[in-house]
Amino acid sequence: MIRYRLICSQDHEFDAWFRDGAGYERQVKRQQVTCPHCGDVDVTKAIMAPGIAKSPDTDKFAEAKAHEVARRILTAVGKLRDNVEQECEYVGDQFADEARAIHYGDADERGIYGEASDDDAAELEEEGIEFFRLPNLPQRRDN
Repeated sequence: MIRYRLICSQDHEFDAWFRDGAGYERQVKRQQVTCPHCGDVDVTKAIMAPGIAKSPDTDKFAEAKAHEVARRILTAVGKLRDNVEQECEYVGDQFADEARAIHYGDADERGIYGEASDDDAAELEEEGIEFFRLPNLPQRRDN
């Protein structure tokens, strides 16, 4: 059996099953394939992605690949966080105020990091003050 995505001359798309490609061709030629929406018999194949059967090995490979990608992302984010912590000044919950002071020239320009509420972050964005949020990482286990 084969499933085709079909389209009629009125642009209605629908799926239909056939024994094989030749069966589809025969039925279309005899005008036996009709659009379920409007009854049109002027039907052709629509563009569709192939359906590829997955094996259990494919699922295992995909899961392993996803875990590897996630591990690499967490490693990269961890390195970024380490770099920020080494190169920038921690200002704690005064981040929004300090970022504003730097932006408006009331404090020395330097890299800072700290905490800000969602409301503070929204206000900084509205003022055009550039900053980046670092994602929270799972606690590190130094073993």
